[in-house]
Amino acid sequence: MAEILEIIMIVSFGLSWPANVMKSWRSRSAKGKSLTFLCLILFGYVAGIASKFMNTAYMAEFSRKWYVLVFYILNFTMVFADLLLYFRNKHLDRKVAEKSQ
Repeated sequence: MAEILEIIMIVSFGLSWPANVMKSWRSRSAKGKSLTFLCLILFGYVAGIASKFMNTAYMAEFSRKWYVLVFYILNFTMVFADLLLYFRNKHLDRKVAEKSQ
């Protein structure tokens, strides 16, 4: 049951990231984004992934429970993509500010 609840949590978080990435892509602006927030989320996913590898009970049943780790990695990838877009958009914001001066 604990694994099912964990998957529900990860899937719930994971459903919001693609929409967030698309919003970052379309807006072409870093306004309203927090670098600290994105870094903390990434750190949390790294900790979650590491906890799976350090959990001997999970690793003993890895062949049957690999999908839990896949959700962590998928979410990490989405947040990392949003982080890359943050830096792209920050650069675009600077260009717009320079042109308006």
